[in-house]
Amino acid sequence: MGILLVLLAFAAFAAIIVFGILAIVFFARKENSKGKKQLIFTGASFAVFLISFIAFGATLVNDDEPEKKIAVASDEQPIVKKDEEKEPELSEEEKAEQEKKAKEQAAAEAKAKEEAEAKAKAEAEAKAKENSIPREHKSALKKAKLYAESMYMSKAGIYDQLTSEYGENFPAEAAQYAIDNLEFDWKKNALKKAEFYAEGMSMSDSAIYDQLVSEYGEKFTPEEAKYAIDNLE
Repeated sequence: MGILLVLLAFAAFAAIIVFGILAIVFFARKENSKGKKQLIFTGASFAVFLISFIAFGATLVNDDEPEKKIAVASDEQPIVKKDEEKEPELSEEEKAEQEKKAKEQAAAEAKAKEEAEAKAKAEAEAKAKENSIPREHKSALKKAKLYAESMYMSKAGIYDQLTSEYGENFPAEAAQYAIDNLEFDWKKNALKKAEFYAEGMSMSDSAIYDQLVSEYGEKFTPEEAKYAIDNLE
């Protein structure tokens, strides 16, 4: 179609030239009627040339549009997702193993949660108990620890010192609280006292024993005093 329009345009252009020359010749010969006819033919040829040229241009535009449409269509095509690879099915043994692991993990998590809750509860109870203890009871316990650690006194000796009007003068309840909550190795204290009497005062084992258990002495129990004597070097 484009080639035919080009040929038609060239033919019309040639006709314009031919009819134009003839019109000039006829007007030069004073043959005006023939000259006018040639002018009409020239105008018609020009019209054909113009129409052919326009048609050819339109053809070129139309030839480009399919390519553009194809390009647009290709851009607008939806992306087709590939089928996701399916995971292989598990065997019955594998399924059972997974279920076992899941149960074990759930049990471990439940146990950890239970232990954490129990720990938090115990800490809260201990804190509440600590806050409920009277100040004087706490002070008596601190004094009792001091006597046990630095002066190696017996449990009974510390109690008497805490309640004595010539000592710490704590109430009996506060002193008893201190003794009940004082964790100490009383046999070790008895041995420390025995070593003092043996090295510092050169006393005999029998005299040291009597001093350790005496109501007017250290007030250790017979068991604690015997341990001290047996372990003297």
